[in-house]
Amino acid sequence: MRCSFGGATLAGDSGEHHQHKTMQATIEETPVMQKTRDLCQTILDQPEYRQIRQRIDAFMGDEAAKNQYQVVMEKGDALQQKQQFGTPLDGGEIAEFEKNREMLLNNPVATEFLSAQQQMHKIQESVMQYVSKTFELGRVPEAEDFPAEGCGPSCGCGH
Repeated sequence: MRCSFGGATLAGDSGEHHQHKTMQATIEETPVMQKTRDLCQTILDQPEYRQIRQRIDAFMGDEAAKNQYQVVMEKGDALQQKQQFGTPLDGGEIAEFEKNREMLLNNPVATEFLSAQQQMHKIQESVMQYVSKTFELGRVPEAEDFPAEGCGPSCGCGH
């Protein structure tokens, strides 16, 4: 099986690759999959997406920023796990996490990456909300089909 993320492609054994090609040929024949690929291309063609991608690529090429991000994620996960198990949090651990988090947020490459992640998530949420609402209503949704108290389907805030 082949997977692609950020321009990098990973391939499994040849049997999985053959299975993927067969599945791909079947998928390409359906109108829904063709329109899905058209949507994907439209997203890729947007200037906003290209800017998002540039910021993600800049982050992926910056080892220091990636290491800072990884440290913050690992320390945050460890603190969250301790909290879930009812283990008291040590003030030193919290202070160290906050120090590492502050360093990460002071790194412009990292903050641009975090912003890009949020923007990409917003696009994904918008598409998913429209597709979900289409299945729910049995028709293409209109703006008024989305709750008025929220920011709209492109917000991603969950309203």
